[in-house]
Amino acid sequence: MAHLDRELAGYWAKLPLIRRLMLSHPEVEWIWWMDSDALFTDLAFEIPLSRYDKHNLVIHGYPDLLFQKHSWIALNTGSFLLRNCQWSLDLLDAWAPMGPKGPIRDEAGRVLTASLEGRPAFEADDQSALIYLLVSQQDRWVAKLFVENSYYLHGFWAGLVDKYEDMMAKHHPGLGDERWPFVTHFVGCKPCGSYGDYPVETCLTSMERAFNFADNQVLHLYGFAHKALSSPKIRRIRNQTTNPLEVKESLNLRTRTITPP
Repeated sequence: MAHLDRELAGYWAKLPLIRRLMLSHPEVEWIWWMDSDALFTDLAFEIPLSRYDKHNLVIHGYPDLLFQKHSWIALNTGSFLLRNCQWSLDLLDAWAPMGPKGPIRDEAGRVLTASLEGRPAFEADDQSALIYLLVSQQDRWVAKLFVENSYYLHGFWAGLVDKYEDMMAKHHPGLGDERWPFVTHFVGCKPCGSYGDYPVETCLTSMERAFNFADNQVLHLYGFAHKALSSPKIRRIRNQTTNPLEVKESLNLRTRTITPP
């Protein structure tokens, strides 16, 4: 099922694309899917791949919402890691049948709404379908699933963008309880004309803040910064350096790694 198909359109298009990438690049160990409405906002962070040695799917979420409440927002499929292996190909093939646009997707949507807590009535989406699959076939899939919430593999933008200045003053990149958000994901924003859950102007302003927050992390290496997160204008914050790698060390921006538990 998970082949390139016009019926697997919209948010379902990721499945055939990921499958094609896996088959075309067998030398690649991991495929990382990230939605186009997400931004990297901690450029010093390094994904702790060694933590996932025994797992094939790494996705941001909360185990209690997934396995106890069966919530439709227990996981987020906007940013996840999938190991390039037969298990993952089997998962894609099991995941895809709810996706074909039309009566199949509509009927699957009714099943998902009846099965998952809090889900509104609408056609089947890839996130709800994955949650339903993992909950209903736990013996088959859960052993290789890693539900990650120790860092923001997916960070919901509405709870982050207004706190960037505070993060810049008090927090730090990398690891620890006060880390910067690794990914800021603009879920619900549809600034290109589709129906969205948030005003277009709010989304665009917040996206600019997220971009400039990340951009500052590069500019600081060269002695510059945005005048404000809402401004494209740049100001000098110290004498320019000819060796930004040395400045990276002095600013404590070394890439940090996580020691597996």
